[in-house]
Amino acid sequence: MSDQATAAEDLGADIGIIGGSGFYEFLDSPRKIAVETPFGPPSADLAVGDVNGRTVAFLPRHGERHQHPPHLVNYRANLWALRSVGVRQVLAPCAVGSLKPELEPGVFVVPDQVVDRTWGRRQTVYDVEGEVVHVPFADPYCPRGRQVVLDDAGAAAGPVVDGGTLVVIQGPRFSSRAESQWHAAAGWSVVGMTGMPEAAIARELAMCFTTVAMVTDHDAGVEAGEHVTHAEVMKIFAGNIDRLKALLLQVIDDLPEPESDAEASCTCRRVLDGMSLPFELP
Repeated sequence: MSDQATAAEDLGADIGIIGGSGFYEFLDSPRKIAVETPFGPPSADLAVGDVNGRTVAFLPRHGERHQHPPHLVNYRANLWALRSVGVRQVLAPCAVGSLKPELEPGVFVVPDQVVDRTWGRRQTVYDVEGEVVHVPFADPYCPRGRQVVLDDAGAAAGPVVDGGTLVVIQGPRFSSRAESQWHAAAGWSVVGMTGMPEAAIARELAMCFTTVAMVTDHDAGVEAGEHVTHAEVMKIFAGNIDRLKALLLQVIDDLPEPESDAEASCTCRRVLDGMSLPFELP
């Protein structure tokens, strides 16, 4: 059987990680899987392997060479590809700027809310003629996934911040000082470029989605914040990547065991119950 034709049930990956290329080393003997989707190719082939006895599918959000800028990432294809190999729980770490002086570089934030300030990105998998699909999104992140991260953080990575709002900007440029001050005045916590429509599409596909946001800088308009540079962001991220990996390894171990779609108890997985869809999901 070719990799392209490998069926989801043969792979049985129930956990997916969307992150940077440094996470490849998570996996024992990973298999590269090329997945076709109705929305074109994902950012890269999936890498599927074992992590502490769990089968995990990894996808580099920006591609293997970091070639896809945040506004051009094919978020629909990425989530569809993960679901097609069995994934129903997604961990999506990301780098963010702080909008609060007390959230210093190196702090991990587990947001419970999101604000979407992107434009022009393909926001939904349900943009075809047929049945109209409206999914609830009041609480955008998986409550079970968030709780596992919070429970595991102390031992694996030190304290994390429970809750907060991630505002997602279009990118690829960073915010102006005025934009940063506006975001902070609204009471939002951190700012990034990749969290949407990623979270919304996961919800449309009835997948549990949890974000761990690593603060890499103070945004330009925050007290004592200077202009942000990509080099500085990457330096801080690299300096804290081992803590993030340790946390995700523990979370993978402690996430609930796979459930069938029919037996799933999490509200994220039941969000499409009773809805008429315009096409069959993988």
